[in-house]
Amino acid sequence: AGSRLQHEYVPSAHLSAACTCLAWAPAGARQPPSKDGPQRKKRKSEVGEVDKQLDILAIGTAVGSILLYSTVKGELQSKLDGGHDSRVNCVRWHQDSCCLYSCSDDKHIVEWNTQTCKVKCKWKGDNSSITCLCISPDGKMLLSAGRTIKLWDLETKEVYRHFTGHATSVSSLMFTTVKPMNESKPFDGITGLYFLSGAIHDRLLSVWYIRSDRKEKNAVMSFTVTDEPTFVDLTVSEVKEEPVKLAVVCRDGQLHLFEHILNGYCKKPLTANCTIQIATPGNDGDSTPKPVPILAAAFCTDKQSLLLVYGNTLQPIIEKVSLNTSESHICLVRDIQKVLSLKTDAALTKVRSTPVVNSDTKVLVPGIPGHSTAVKTPASGKEKKKNKRKPGETEESIEERLGALDIDVSKVKTPGGLPQTDSFAVLLVQGLESNDAEILNKVLNTRKENIVKNTVARMPIHAVIPLLHELTKRLQGNPYSASVMVRWLKSVFTLHASYLSTLPDLIPQLGMLYQLMESRVKTLQKLSRLHGRLFILVTQVAASQTVQDVPEVNQTAKLVYEDDSSSSEGSDDEMIADKDSDENWDEDEEKEEQSDEQDMTVEKEINGDSDLEPENESEEE
Repeated sequence: AGSRLQHEYVPSAHLSAACTCLAWAPAGARQPPSKDGPQRKKRKSEVGEVDKQLDILAIGTAVGSILLYSTVKGELQSKLDGGHDSRVNCVRWHQDSCCLYSCSDDKHIVEWNTQTCKVKCKWKGDNSSITCLCISPDGKMLLSAGRTIKLWDLETKEVYRHFTGHATSVSSLMFTTVKPMNESKPFDGITGLYFLSGAIHDRLLSVWYIRSDRKEKNAVMSFTVTDEPTFVDLTVSEVKEEPVKLAVVCRDGQLHLFEHILNGYCKKPLTANCTIQIATPGNDGDSTPKPVPILAAAFCTDKQSLLLVYGNTLQPIIEKVSLNTSESHICLVRDIQKVLSLKTDAALTKVRSTPVVNSDTKVLVPGIPGHSTAVKTPASGKEKKKNKRKPGETEESIEERLGALDIDVSKVKTPGGLPQTDSFAVLLVQGLESNDAEILNKVLNTRKENIVKNTVARMPIHAVIPLLHELTKRLQGNPYSASVMVRWLKSVFTLHASYLSTLPDLIPQLGMLYQLMESRVKTLQKLSRLHGRLFILVTQVAASQTVQDVPEVNQTAKLVYEDDSSSSEGSDDEMIADKDSDENWDEDEEKEEQSDEQDMTVEKEINGDSDLEPENESEEE
C-alpha cells in the first residue's frame, strides 16, 4: 500500500542464471516446518487479503533450474534440477499445491513433485519452444502454447484439443470462465469454457471456446489494443450473465479496460471500453506534460477497483483507483517526480561525493579489457581542472582519445561513401521521424533490390506505417519516382504483411495508396487497347509502304516498242487493268479491316473486356 519495497531476494547465481518467470504457490502450499510463520503473519494482517498468506515463490531461471523460495523464512527452500536443459519460460502451480508444472525452450513440459524435488513426469509438448502454461479451473487439464495452443489431459498426458494460436509466441494464457454458459448439458469440467491468449508483437488478444467436438480450431472473438500486451489481468466470470472484465497493459504504457459477456462468436475485434493513461502535470520548469508508463494493473477483490503500478521499474508507485467506465478515455495526472525525488534525496545523503583514489591505482577504461588510463584526481569545477594541467601541456584532441580507445578513426569517417544496410535502416527511421527530405531522398532512391529488402527487414515495426505514408506521398509525384517507390512498397508488403494485418485501422491507413493503385491500373486496359490498335495501324502503314515500294524498283523500261495502229486499243487495255487493280485494292482493304476487327475482338477477349453489357464491365472492374 505504501509503495515500499518489502522484501528483496537475489539468487546466488543471478548473473549466470537470470530469473525468467515466477509464480506464487496457492495459499495452502506450505511445507510442515514453516507452519508457525504464516500464523504470525495472519494476526498482523486483519484485512485478510490472500497476498498476506502467500509464502512460497517458484522462480524459473535461464539455465533450466527452478528455485523454491520461502518469503516468510526469507531463504531458499529447495532447488528443482534435472528437468529442463534450457531456459524456463513459465511455471504454474497446481491447485493441490505440491505439484508444479513448467515449460521451456527445450520443447518439453515437466510435472514436478515439490516435496521430493523430483521430476514426476516429462513429455514433449511442441515442435518449437513452449512459452506459456495455464491449468484449468478443475485442475484436470493443462493449456500449453508456443505458437499453437494445445489442451492436455493431465491424467493421460495426451492432447485433448488443438487451437490455431498466434503467428508469434504466446505470452499470456488464462481461463475467463469457470462454468459453461448453457447449463442444459452435464458439465465435464472443461467443455464450454472460454480462455484468453495474447502473444508478443500481436495487438489482438484472442478468446477461444472449448467445444465438445474437434472441428473448430479458431478464435471466437478478439480484443484489439494499441500495442503489444505486456500485462493482462481479468475477473473470472462465475455466473452466466456476468461479464468478464479485462485489464490489458500495453508496451506503450497505456491501460485498456474491456467488459464483455462471453456468449459465442463475434466477428469484429472488440475495442476497449476505457483507456487509462498517466501523465505528469507539467507545471514547474517543464511546461509540457510527459506520459508516465503504466507497468501493471490488477483488479482488487471487489472487481470494481484497480491497483495500478506505474513509473520507474526500479521504484514503482502502486495506487488503488476506483473504476468509472462511463468515459472512454481517462488521463490521470500524477506528479511522479516529487514522490521519487524525496526518496532519492534521502538515500543519497550517506554517499560520499568523490571516491578516494590512491596514487598507485590503475583505472580501467570501460569497453576494452586491459586498457588503462592515467588517473585523474577528482576535480569539482573547471577552474581546478585548469590549475591541474601542467604548463605547456595541451588538451588531447578527440582523435587522440579515440586512438586511446582503439577505435579505428578511418572507419568512422565515410565521406560520400554509401552507408551499409543497417545504417540505411537507422537513416530511414531518422528521416521519417524528423521528416528530413534530404535523408529520405538518399535512402529511398536506391534501386538495388537486396539493399531495399535488407533495409525494410531491419527497420523497427513502429516505422512501417510512417514509411507507407511517405511512399504514398511520393507515388503521387512523377512516374519515374513512382517506379522506384513500387520496389519499396513490394518489400514492405512482403516482409511486414503479418504486422499490417493486425492493425485495427488498416483500411483508412492504406486507403489513399489503394486508390492511387486503382487509378493507375484503371488506365492500363485502355492503354493496352490503344497500344494494340496503334500497333495494327503502324504495321499496316509499314506493309502498304513495302507494297508501294515494290513497283518503284524498275520504273524505266528497258525497251519501248510503239505501234501506231494499236495505240488506241492499248489505252483501253490499260484502263481495264487500272480498274482491276483498283478493285483488288478495295478487296484488300476490306480484308484487312475484317482481320483488324477480328484482332480487336480477340484482344478484347484476352483483356477480359467485352462491350456487350455494362453490368459485365462493372463486375469485371
